[in-house]
Amino acid sequence: MDDNYKRKVSKFISLILRHDPSAINISLDKNGWADVDGLLKGIGNKGYKITLDDLKTIVSEDEKSRYSFSDDFTKIRANQGHSIDVDVELRKTQPPEYLFHGTGEKSLESIKQSGLKPMSRLYVHLSKDTETALKVGQRHGKPVVLKIASGEMSKNGFDFYLSENNVWLTEKVPPAYIKFE
Repeated sequence: MDDNYKRKVSKFISLILRHDPSAINISLDKNGWADVDGLLKGIGNKGYKITLDDLKTIVSEDEKSRYSFSDDFTKIRANQGHSIDVDVELRKTQPPEYLFHGTGEKSLESIKQSGLKPMSRLYVHLSKDTETALKVGQRHGKPVVLKIASGEMSKNGFDFYLSENNVWLTEKVPPAYIKFE
C-alpha cells in the first residue's frame, strides 16, 4: 500500500470516525468506538480494500496519532476532533501556563470579538508549542499563532483535557485569555 493510498484511506476513516459513521452504514458507541470488522467491510464497499494489518499500519504511522485501537484490536476510534456527540473518556488535566492556537489571519477579528469557539467540533483545539500551532494555522490561509493563558483560565474554573494524541482541548477561550501579538 503506497503512501498516497494510505493518506486517502486515513482521511476517509477520519471522516467516518469523527463526523459521519453513516457514510458506511456503521455506528459508534457512546465512547466513539466502532467495530473494526464493520469499518473494514464498510470502507471496502466504498472501494477501499484494506486488511486489518493495513489498518494497523495506518493507525501506527499516522503522524497525528488520530486513532486508537482497543486492546484486542476489535474496536477503533478517533482520539479527538469529533463533530458528533461522543465521550472519548477525556480526563481533566492541569494545562501548562500557556498553550497555543493556530488559525488564519482572516479569523482574527472574529476571535478578538468572541474568542475561540469549537465551531463544528466539540472542543477548541490547542497545541503545546508554536511549531504545531503554526502548522495548523497554515491550513487556514496566512497563519497566525495565538498565545493562550491556559494556566490562568484553569485557575478561573475552565476545564482542560489532553487527548490520547496530545492535543489540548477546552470548551471555549474568551478573548481576555488570548494574547494578540
